[in-house]
Amino acid sequence: MSDNTFQASPIALAAPLPRRSRQARVVWRNNVVTVGGDAPVRVQSMTNTDTVDAVETAIQVRQLAQAGSEMVRVTVNTPEAAAAVPYIREQLDRMGEYVPLVGDFHYNGHRLLTDYPACAEALSKYRINPGNVGKGEKKDKQFGQMIEIAAKYDKAVRIGVNWGSLDQEIMAELMDANSRRAQPWETRQVMYEALITSAITSAELAQSIGLNPDNIILSCKVSGVQDLIAVYRELARRCDYALHLGLTEAGMGTKGTVASTAALAVLLQEGIGDTIRVSLTPQPGEARTQEVVVASEILQSLGLRVFVPSVTACPGCGRTTSTTFQELAKQIDDYLRGQMPVWRMKYPGVEAMKVAVMGCIVNGPGESKHADIGISLPGNGEAPAAPVFIDGEKAMTLRGEGIAQEFQGIVESYVQRRWGAGA
Repeated sequence: MSDNTFQASPIALAAPLPRRSRQARVVWRNNVVTVGGDAPVRVQSMTNTDTVDAVETAIQVRQLAQAGSEMVRVTVNTPEAAAAVPYIREQLDRMGEYVPLVGDFHYNGHRLLTDYPACAEALSKYRINPGNVGKGEKKDKQFGQMIEIAAKYDKAVRIGVNWGSLDQEIMAELMDANSRRAQPWETRQVMYEALITSAITSAELAQSIGLNPDNIILSCKVSGVQDLIAVYRELARRCDYALHLGLTEAGMGTKGTVASTAALAVLLQEGIGDTIRVSLTPQPGEARTQEVVVASEILQSLGLRVFVPSVTACPGCGRTTSTTFQELAKQIDDYLRGQMPVWRMKYPGVEAMKVAVMGCIVNGPGESKHADIGISLPGNGEAPAAPVFIDGEKAMTLRGEGIAQEFQGIVESYVQRRWGAGA
């Protein structure tokens, strides 16, 4: 290798830019979830149960929390739902699940928070949409009622603007002003301005009423990837509030997953965003927790968070034998995710473990050596043996019909040995 192989300076290591937002706190009992500043980017999700059913809602909240959601939002749309919130909180506390609850309010939040103080106290954070708190003189009054209650109980508030329910008074005013410009903006650009103006002016109003600025989180939700990137870049430039990211109505399955990843990854890499939600429409029979899995994977793939041990698996080709390695990869991945609620407490640090499940000799041994623990299954024409590598060294070779079960047992023993008490 010649001396000219390397450039004069090393290639810069890729890393997300530092975030620039102030820090907020979302609290329930001793569980303090910091948002913004130098805190980790947080994962949020939302239930799709009828909030009136306190038991069913509490069960789903716990499932979402166990999957990795650090805040869970519930719909509070009727007096019955508001009355149920303290019982949901009570059920969760009995289960030892202290994840903060977020109340989602539209249209009548001022009445519900006023008439049901136990609901206002049980929630850790309120989501208020300035586009539907009222019209005319009622708008500021009803918005103010909710902010006063938040300030009274020292609750965090997300002022969540959505282009599907944008403040029409602001939009009309900006459209009118735009018509008088020498070179009018495109309608979409006016909409961007309306979203940002609504969020920031609402935050300033909340501060003037008495809400601690450190308790304010902003969001400007849209359903287009390029729209979201454009709006949040400008929103982050104009303010230092903590920001919640997410495509609204992202969609179902692959479409929703890919669109959310495309938008959020760009912004997070630029240091924009403090909490995220992936708003997936569940496919028939799919668990609500899938949106938490996708959000966690986005953060873990970017190197911003570590939630569960990662499983490296090859995609398969003409060299690989049937689907054995695919089935084993899925089995191991499911097993690791299923164990994490217990392992998170029992084996601190285990979430950083790397596991490799490979399908042939080309990259199998190499990838397995790079992982903490890996297995290389035999490909077409290879000897019917599966070497297992632990900490970069070949440890054993598995053969026969029980390879999957044996390897799972080896993984569990490795976790206990490396991350168990006294390790």
